[in-house]
Amino acid sequence: MSKSQAQNIIVILNNIRSSENVGSIFRTCDATSVSKIILCGYTPAPIDCFGRENKKLTKAALGAEKTVEWEKEESLEVASLKVKKLGYKIIGIEQDKNAINYQGLKSKLLTRNPKPALVFGNEIEGLSKEDLKLCDIIAELPMLGAKESLNVSVCAGIVLYSLITNYINN
Repeated sequence: MSKSQAQNIIVILNNIRSSENVGSIFRTCDATSVSKIILCGYTPAPIDCFGRENKKLTKAALGAEKTVEWEKEESLEVASLKVKKLGYKIIGIEQDKNAINYQGLKSKLLTRNPKPALVFGNEIEGLSKEDLKLCDIIAELPMLGAKESLNVSVCAGIVLYSLITNYINN
């Protein structure tokens, strides 16, 4: 896959607590050629507000924080308004009664060819009802076991690889 095939994907991380999860997502975004990560709320950034490196994040990212463009936004609302103006479809990844199976994103995205901005929420609480109202589409990974969710970085990896596979195959 060339960089241009997937570079219209944005990942938005909303109130992720773990620097290690964020670093792991940076690595996955680099591997899948995501064009930008937007860090919202209290999601840690590679560099803090005092200009210091977040060592836990950079250790997990293994340099991907230098190859994937990123920015910090105050809130998901601010980030979603910004990317919608650029023609992106906001896709919340969350368990919800209105969610489609994440594998159905292919048909939703390729029919009108919108650019996807995938939103991943807090490790414990996920995306709130207010957050979901900002989304154009809600998609979920079916959970067959006793647990209701996956680690956020694992979830991001599954969804991103599924999405770029769809781009490669079409």
